[in-house]
Amino acid sequence: MFYAVVDCDNCYVSCERVFHPELKDKPVVVLSNNDGCVVSRSNEAKAIGVKAGMPYYQMRQQFADYPISVFSSNYELYGELTSRIVSIIQQESPAFYRYSIDECFVMLRDANSIELQQWGSKLYNRIYRSVGMPVSIGISFNKSLAKIASHFAKQFSGYQHCCIIDSEEKRLKALCHFPISDVWGIGRRTRGAFESRGLRTALDFASCSEGWVQKTFNNINILRIWSELNGKDCIPNEIDNFKKSITSSRSLNGMVSDLVLLRTYAANHACNCTEKLRAQKCVASVVYVSLCTNLHRDDLPQDITLQSCHMFTPTSSTINIMNAVLELVNEIYKPGYLYKKIGVTLSGISSDTVFQTNFLDYDAFRFEKLRRIDSALDELNGEFGLDCVSYGPNIFDIHTTEERMEVASVQRTWEFILKVLETMN
Repeated sequence: MFYAVVDCDNCYVSCERVFHPELKDKPVVVLSNNDGCVVSRSNEAKAIGVKAGMPYYQMRQQFADYPISVFSSNYELYGELTSRIVSIIQQESPAFYRYSIDECFVMLRDANSIELQQWGSKLYNRIYRSVGMPVSIGISFNKSLAKIASHFAKQFSGYQHCCIIDSEEKRLKALCHFPISDVWGIGRRTRGAFESRGLRTALDFASCSEGWVQKTFNNINILRIWSELNGKDCIPNEIDNFKKSITSSRSLNGMVSDLVLLRTYAANHACNCTEKLRAQKCVASVVYVSLCTNLHRDDLPQDITLQSCHMFTPTSSTINIMNAVLELVNEIYKPGYLYKKIGVTLSGISSDTVFQTNFLDYDAFRFEKLRRIDSALDELNGEFGLDCVSYGPNIFDIHTTEERMEVASVQRTWEFILKVLETMN
């Protein structure tokens, strides 16, 4: 069996370029939630010296003479575009799992180099043609070597976006040129422990004896990495795993003191979280809401508050979770404060196939009604786009334009809303 890593190139920047194609081959950066620092850079921005994590004010001062395009992060947009990529990967792969927002592992059947190259080229072309975002694909005997191959595919254009390590000669050559600090699972923070022992490349580490690695590091994860660099497949797959927490959070457009507007933002975040929760077939038992003022404004009163609520019965219902979120917003809101950021987090996540109910809270008939409502909501949003239909702080918000939906589809949406309202009465 072979493994493939499909990695979006400079993911957030590539997402912004989908809607700004004129920025191709130009320096672009995307900032963090509060526009504090750089979280994604185009290759052109990297070439002039912009560093990951660089504070935005430093970048403006240091690169004032460069025409760098700057974007605030938009994680809802990035999530939707990368989900389209994942959907294509699913259609083109025997088995896969999503490792992060911009990266997937794919399990491939045994094949020769030509067949693997054809598969990689076909996948790249389909993703770029359908979504407009470039990806890098690495293929090898295990996940660690596939990650190394994806790095080479990203760095060197000669691979044409797909690098394959499928022989002992290619493995040794790749490890010889790959820094130990860039090996998956080691990273720059722990490279000192390796470099102090003279291990500077992946090949240096792979050439050590198994007994020496066990005695020196006494760490099962380090031993697994060593085994994978030597061609073994021992890092477990995560197909059946799911996220243990889900967060939707973003800086507000300006500073907000109006409670009704804050409740609207909170309701939108609750909808985003519950859609993700249902997508991985899970329920949540704990809801968190955070409100934060602009910490950079020393002239204004400051407040950072995080409040939680435990659900009697774990749920994935948007209505149940949104009600809990709105109650928390009411509790932690302070009149007169100017809020800059609001976030919602779900935790205590477990599978929706088996969970403990509470006899004081659980109503099987209402549970089934809410499940049908959420199912219809997810179906519409899946067909017509993210947030086509969502809950507001008091009732549904309908986003229907002729550009996004045909008139018949608009009519269908309103029929759905009427049915939901009848169900809730």
